[in-house]
Amino acid sequence: MVEGAFLYILRCSDGSFYIGVTRTELEVRIAQHNAGAFGGYTATRRPVTLVFSQWFDRITDAIENERKLKKWSRAKKEAFIPGDFEALKALASRRSSYPSTSVEDR
Repeated sequence: MVEGAFLYILRCSDGSFYIGVTRTELEVRIAQHNAGAFGGYTATRRPVTLVFSQWFDRITDAIENERKLKKWSRAKKEAFIPGDFEALKALASRRSSYPSTSVEDR
């Protein structure tokens, strides 16, 4: 059994992003999304296009990174996909205009 997995980002027809993890070949997984085989988020946003992928030797690492990316803003995802690490760094250092809800800040 394959231990690793791909983390991948798809751009949907409406311009939104879908982030997922697969142990199968990327071409197969994208074809499944475009065929509507999953019936979820991408089913109504076809066609989808692969815009990023990365192989991880352990599926747990791929899943961990998937969860992190899903929490990012659209702007951070747009900077990450082409590898614009300067923009990503600037976006990561921005402060929110909303008050913190962190317990440490109280």
